[in-house]
Amino acid sequence: MDLHVVEPARDRRVRRTRAAVLQAAFELVSDRGTTAVTLSEIAEAADVSRRVVYQHFGDLDSVLLESGLDLARRELLPCLADLRQPVDPRAETLTLARHFAEHQVFYRALLTGSCAYALDRGLISLMLPVNRQGVEHVFGDRLSKQAADDLAAFITGGAGSFVTAWVIGGAHDPEAFTDRLIAVISVLMESL
Repeated sequence: MDLHVVEPARDRRVRRTRAAVLQAAFELVSDRGTTAVTLSEIAEAADVSRRVVYQHFGDLDSVLLESGLDLARRELLPCLADLRQPVDPRAETLTLARHFAEHQVFYRALLTGSCAYALDRGLISLMLPVNRQGVEHVFGDRLSKQAADDLAAFITGGAGSFVTAWVIGGAHDPEAFTDRLIAVISVLMESL
């Protein structure tokens, strides 16, 4: 499975087809609570041929991976971008927790399925710039660029593992989870 960044399709029909396939995958996985779906079922739900799904994505894991990343790009990242100025770590973390709680069945299925590692890496890649900005806000120019990048990567990976465990474990109460995650990150930041 290739984790490269997918260029947005320029042709409107291609974008529409990709969106239909990703939405069908999201709905089937969410309805069933498992990634035990087939490309044929996704193609049928998207009203396209199996061949078209293969042409766009290659295999089932790639469809599932892209469906998870697409959901985060479409719904989570814009909400976080709206919160950017001034940086409010609690609001950002609560937005993240609410997103994963709302789509917990879908993400739990992906994070326990065959595309789990690739999805974890992909979500970390999406969240890294957000956390990098947070590190810059807190530390300004007191850290070297490398140290700021390393700290952002460390926080993103650790928070990602924490979120994954929470989603797989049941994803209840985004407020309480936000408080737990903020407390852990605060201890780390204060120690620096």
